[in-house]
Amino acid sequence: MSSRLNPSRILFSALLVAGFAAGSAFAAETCSHRGQLDEMYCDEDKDLVADPPKDASKFKDPSTLVFTYTPVEDPAVYKDAFNDFQKYLEKATGKKVIYYSVQSNSAEVEAMRSGRLHIAGFSTGPTGFAVNLAGYVPLAVKGHPDGFQGYNLIVIVKKDSPFQSLTDLKGKKVAHTSPSSNSGNLAPRALFPKLGLVPDQDYKVLYSGKHDQSVLGVSTGDYDAAPVASDVYTRMVERGQVKGDDFRIIHRSAKFPTSSFGYAHDLKPELVQKIVGAFHTYRFPPEMQKTFGGADRFYPVTYMADWEIIRTIADAAGEPFNRSGLDEMAKKEAADAAKKK
Repeated sequence: MSSRLNPSRILFSALLVAGFAAGSAFAAETCSHRGQLDEMYCDEDKDLVADPPKDASKFKDPSTLVFTYTPVEDPAVYKDAFNDFQKYLEKATGKKVIYYSVQSNSAEVEAMRSGRLHIAGFSTGPTGFAVNLAGYVPLAVKGHPDGFQGYNLIVIVKKDSPFQSLTDLKGKKVAHTSPSSNSGNLAPRALFPKLGLVPDQDYKVLYSGKHDQSVLGVSTGDYDAAPVASDVYTRMVERGQVKGDDFRIIHRSAKFPTSSFGYAHDLKPELVQKIVGAFHTYRFPPEMQKTFGGADRFYPVTYMADWEIIRTIADAAGEPFNRSGLDEMAKKEAADAAKKK
């Protein structure tokens, strides 16, 4: 994987500040309730996601739809994985669908906030930022007929290491992924203290940037341990990127929802209906099922119900999904990228 700083990352980091500074100038119509949403959005039905614009002239009906998936791993892997689904979306909507690779979570959030991204998959933690700050409406996660595909926070160490429990990691080098990541940062900060290990107090947090980089860092000895998403770790083992026999899992959390998929709140209602229909009726081809751990469809979810545990973790970790949190995430992502340049 290239360690060079992607130019688009620099651009998006700059646009992030400018976009938020200008947000008040584009605040929506008079709104009786916003909840935790940015002032650009309204939530009068109190379902925690942005309502469609009241003014029909503000609906968007682009001739080309832009789609992307979370940069939790190498973006190139998923551009190919979603190729068949993009074709399905094109048939369902009657529009061209292109894949835009983003290099950071903050860039993905800003892309939707600025109107450059219409349909997306956001990883579990950044979903909250996308909902509150970019008008994102989650509608599905990967799953099966009987439920959604979940994942666990797992803590991995090298198989031949002496570490047997979380408390053995005191004073050691532990990699978190990125500030916005649920399993890679927020959940450890919320859950580990009750288990006798306090991040930033019992060990110094070292941000790797991504889950796969945390796994590889443990493999090479750069880190003593790392909390990562179990599904990412499993896919890396199945693809042969790492050997499962080289690691031990010393902790496994309860089940979390995987990356969400959804759309921008201001798309034309007729277009939204077609997009939602495509997600509900599409079935993954064999190769896509293999890529996503056997999931064969997009399973319907709501942000209010299915992301409640994630919001609770974020609040407990002191990392609310607000503007300052996203600004801080963007700064850390840029700093981490610069270190790898």
